[in-house]
Amino acid sequence: MNPAYAYNAWYPLAWARDIGRQLSTRRVLEEDLVVFRTEDGRVAALEDVCPHRLAPLSLGTLQGDAVQCGYHGLAFDCSGQCVAAPGMARAPSGAQVRSYPTAQSMGMVWVWMGDPARADPAEVFHLPQYDDPGYSVVEGDALPVRANYLSLADNLCDPTHVVYVHKTTLASAGREETRVMHERQGNKVVTWRWVIDGPLIPVFEGLKDFGGANVDRWHYYHYHAPCIAVIDFGSAKTGTGALEGNRDDCIQMYACHFITPIDQHSCMQHWLCIRNSPADPQVDERLRASLRLAFNEDKRVLEAIQRNEDKPREWKRVNLALDASSIKMRRIVEEMAAAG
Repeated sequence: MNPAYAYNAWYPLAWARDIGRQLSTRRVLEEDLVVFRTEDGRVAALEDVCPHRLAPLSLGTLQGDAVQCGYHGLAFDCSGQCVAAPGMARAPSGAQVRSYPTAQSMGMVWVWMGDPARADPAEVFHLPQYDDPGYSVVEGDALPVRANYLSLADNLCDPTHVVYVHKTTLASAGREETRVMHERQGNKVVTWRWVIDGPLIPVFEGLKDFGGANVDRWHYYHYHAPCIAVIDFGSAKTGTGALEGNRDDCIQMYACHFITPIDQHSCMQHWLCIRNSPADPQVDERLRASLRLAFNEDKRVLEAIQRNEDKPREWKRVNLALDASSIKMRRIVEEMAAAG
């Protein structure tokens, strides 16, 4: 195991919509998995290697709920145990591959990469608004990002970059110095800022009629280490009490980011949006397109950062006051990794 990772945690594996009755591969924490849905609908995840000659099991075929190796035909059940071997009356008892616990929540399949005895499905992340009839869900993409997942985590703990990176989607001009607050809550970091009496951000335009008035806008970044970010952001007409908690007449969204660390240089960003208004195909597609644009703006910057980090040169990171949340987040991940 790589000491840089916290293994005893639930990680996003894939959208549930993308796992079916065929073999597919995923890479999580530098480990290759073969994934498939069983005949009764559960998701199985096995180490993607046959112990006979180390051929990837993903090159084989699915026979019922067993994976048959495409090299010499050994078959492995969902527990990873070899159940059949050509030319042998009994399968070799020592032939086994690792099986990983899985669970489903919020349209996502999650995988436990650590000690299976510690995997509790009740601890899989779930946001209550996902099931709330007052909200609708806009399911997004699986965005590959060629950067370390902690670099993306830094981004998702940081409201200050929005003004500079997302000028056409999430930002409003002239708010660069708005105060940012932050605190650690167990294995979570919360970062927040309010923009009082400002214009509606571009991504919110057309979602609610505020009569051309300015709004009071909030951003609360909830980072659940090691791999989940939920951004609660919204707007209410200026002076209607949103800052004091009155958000009865507002736009509110939860942008959920589920990050799969692939290796030290790449990750997968699964995202969805939950909003406090009914589903509408045209509105939802416009929102999805705007968020795609915003997250690709982040991707462009993060991949450029990774290219610089990979260059063979010595450099020292300069921290600013605005980095306090990401420093807290990285400390939590280090603690989780050290705890095993």
